[in-house]
Amino acid sequence: MKKLSSRLAALILSAALIPAMAVVPASVSYAAEAVDTAYTYTEYPLEREGVALHLDRIAVADTQPEKSILLVHGLTYSSHEFDIDYKDYSLVRFLARAGYDVWRVDVAGYGRSGEVEDGFMPDSDYAAEDVNAAVELIVSETGLDKIDVLGWSWGTVTSSRFAARYPEHVNKLVLYAPILSGLGAFDVTDDFHYNTWEHAADDFQKGEDGEFDLSITDPVIIEMYCSSCWHYDRDYSPNGGRRDLCVDSSDKLIDLEAIKSQTLVICGDVDPYLNYDLVDSCLDLLPEGSALEVIPGASHAVMLEEPYYHDFQDRVLSYLEG
Repeated sequence: MKKLSSRLAALILSAALIPAMAVVPASVSYAAEAVDTAYTYTEYPLEREGVALHLDRIAVADTQPEKSILLVHGLTYSSHEFDIDYKDYSLVRFLARAGYDVWRVDVAGYGRSGEVEDGFMPDSDYAAEDVNAAVELIVSETGLDKIDVLGWSWGTVTSSRFAARYPEHVNKLVLYAPILSGLGAFDVTDDFHYNTWEHAADDFQKGEDGEFDLSITDPVIIEMYCSSCWHYDRDYSPNGGRRDLCVDSSDKLIDLEAIKSQTLVICGDVDPYLNYDLVDSCLDLLPEGSALEVIPGASHAVMLEEPYYHDFQDRVLSYLEG
C-alpha cells in the first residue's frame, strides 16, 4: 500500500477522533442519511473491583430509543473499533440510526478503562463480569429487563460466558467471528501485549504479495482504524484473554449449550481464526430461533470490508429485528 502524505494522514487521524455527536458536512456525496445524522454521546461512571470501566452510549440526537444493544470488543483493542466514522462504515451509528441506544464497554485494562497491574487478571471470565457490570447499569438506566449483546472475536468468548451466567438480561446475542475453540497451544509468558501499528492492521486481508488487498479494504479505513488503536489503546494491552485463547484447537472456549438466548453466529468464510467445523454445527447446540450467517469472501474484519460491510450490517439488523 502506498504511504499517505503526512497532511492526509493528519486529517485521517483527526477524523478518527471526532466525538460521537459530530456531524459530517452534508456536502459529502456518499451515504447522505448517515452523514446528515446528529448523535448524542454520553459516558456513564462505572467501577468494578476498584477499576474504573469506560461505558458510553450513542443514540440519534433528540430520540428516545426503546431498545438497547451492548457491543463487546475483541482481544487487543477496545470498543472504538465499532465506530470508525468514515462514510457509513460505523456499526455504532448504523445501529443508532436503526433506533437503538448503542452502548460500548472497555474491559479493565483496555482503552479508556482504568489500568491493571496484572495483565493476566482480565481473562475471559473476568471480562464476562465486566460485561455484566455494564449490563446491570444499562438495564437500570433504561428500565429494560433485557438488551441485545454483540461480541466480536474474543468478545464472543466473553459475551457468551456473560450470557450463559445472566440470561435474565439478554434478549438476543450476536457472536461475530466467534472463537469457538483454541487457536493453537502457545505459552503466553508476558502478562501484557506490546501493541504495534502492524499488529493493529493484521486483521485486514492481504494479497499473495503481502500487501493489503485494497479491493477489500479502503486504505482510509486501515489508517483510521490503526490511528484509533494508537490513540485509545496505546502501547500495551492485557494478555489474560490471549492466554485463554492460545490453547489446543480441541479445547472449546464457548459452551454453546449453556446459552439460553436466541443467537446469531455471523462470520466470513475466509477468517483464519475460526474453527469452521464448529461454526457449521453450531445450530445443533444453540436455542431454537438461532441462526448462522456466513458471508463468502469476508474475513475477520468483515464489518470494515468494502464489499461486505453493508451485507454484514443488514444481516445483523434483520436478525435483531426478526
